[in-house]
Amino acid sequence: MAMTGPDLIDRQLGLHADALRLRSQRLDIIASNIANAATPGFKARDLDFRSALDAAARGIGSEDALRYRVPVQVSLDGNTVELATEQTAFTENALEYRATLSFLSGRIETMMAALKGGE
Repeated sequence: MAMTGPDLIDRQLGLHADALRLRSQRLDIIASNIANAATPGFKARDLDFRSALDAAARGIGSEDALRYRVPVQVSLDGNTVELATEQTAFTENALEYRATLSFLSGRIETMMAALKGGE
């Protein structure tokens, strides 16, 4: 049985497409933490990327991968955002997002070349 277009694309891109989506989701979560650094009572969250990717590989939701951060030092107003931690996590995740995007771009270029017959 021949593979259809979407099946072929899914097979070629593998979990990398899910990884890109999850890295984007994690960037949004960390950005929200940073935006709420001065909000009393705000609880910083993060996405456990490995757990979320494992869930995606099994075809289940990644809701369990969203966790609250445990602060190193508790603030008096109950806010658990530690700006240096969030900025570091944001930068690391942005670099990983870029690496995943570059990998996917290369894969797509290879697929396009194959479809064109190496012209």
